[in-house]
Amino acid sequence: MKKIASLEDLKNLRAEAMVKRQAKSQSGEKVILVGMGSSGIASGARDTMNALTNTIEKEKVAGITVLQTGRLGLEAKEPVVQVRIGDRQTTYGNVTPQAARRIIREHIVGGSEIAEYAIHEFN
Repeated sequence: MKKIASLEDLKNLRAEAMVKRQAKSQSGEKVILVGMGSSGIASGARDTMNALTNTIEKEKVAGITVLQTGRLGLEAKEPVVQVRIGDRQTTYGNVTPQAARRIIREHIVGGSEIAEYAIHEFN
């Protein structure tokens, strides 16, 4: 990675990242964000993240990017996971490892949101 030496370098890097993100969104790529802020980690987000990645690997599900991020808000609903498919986003709360496996199987593979974990007021 190129060293950032100025504010202009940082702005250019951000612009490049936004172009890549937009291209992924338009291609329909599936992205899962896991809130790994301190409250998320304390609530079990590491186990949730492991369940997501292990299920993807075990079931050989392709075309998914799993990313960790800082907090996604709604600390009372931690661990929080967002699923982004194209320009559609679903936010899930209280995502246990069991719920994470369901998200992969039912939402990512099956195409159906899981209403009992969805946080509609946040989307």
